[in-house]
Amino acid sequence: MHHLTATDIARSALFTALIAGGAFVAVPLGPVPFTLQVFAVLLAGMALGPRLGMLSVVAYLVLGLIAPVYAGGASGIGTLLGPTGGYLFGFILAALVAGRVVRGGPPTALRFVSAGLIGLLPIYVIGATWLAAQLELSVGAAVSLGVLPFIAMDVVKALLAAAVARSLVSSPLGLLAPQRDR
Repeated sequence: MHHLTATDIARSALFTALIAGGAFVAVPLGPVPFTLQVFAVLLAGMALGPRLGMLSVVAYLVLGLIAPVYAGGASGIGTLLGPTGGYLFGFILAALVAGRVVRGGPPTALRFVSAGLIGLLPIYVIGATWLAAQLELSVGAAVSLGVLPFIAMDVVKALLAAAVARSLVSSPLGLLAPQRDR
């Protein structure tokens, strides 16, 4: 098992801050707000890899228990376990999936785009399932409220995250170049 270095922690902290910043852009669209978190979560997974990308998301979720960094400045266990909590938990798997897809082969544009789009699936599945349970909705109603209004915007966020991640990991400076086991 690879131990975390100071550089790993700093990179993860940077993306934790980016996810938190993305939460402050929150536009209510029914029970689930539009935010830039999806962009930041997918970017973390693709740029840092599955392990550090997940670490960034978990750190964000823990931070939100004590600081107002969830969408719209919310915080606390009530938010994490409330109707939109499934989306927050889905972020963990989204970063993992996006990171694994990117690390699964050569860093082509198609691989990054695929990683971003596939990374949306855990957010939608866990989020809509949780929303249905919390609000006692049918799965169809939860998908209508918590997935369909976001698909077009999330696809754009996934494509932007893919473009940014690809440029970051292939930059001549190698600032976010992935290590081999991440």
